[in-house]
Amino acid sequence: MRYVRVIWTINNPAEPCEILTEIDELNMETRKVHRYPDGHRERADAQNNDVDTELSYEPFPSIDEINQDPQFDASAMSQDDFESEWAKT
Repeated sequence: MRYVRVIWTINNPAEPCEILTEIDELNMETRKVHRYPDGHRERADAQNNDVDTELSYEPFPSIDEINQDPQFDASAMSQDDFESEWAKT
């Protein structure tokens, strides 16, 4: 597994400002956390989705691909950091 943090610099309270994703060896999302500007969080995994958060059916792009779009700032994160964020939702 690998873990990616994406900061979305869009200024829209209806959209997440931070997206945390766990990705498997096939580049598919297995778990995801959305953090919104108002502080609320949503999460999704293979069994459960929150209101506006669900796993993608498409392979996850590379960090370099994500960072080609100036509204995103993607970076790797540790499993421990992801687990800590997952536990907060």
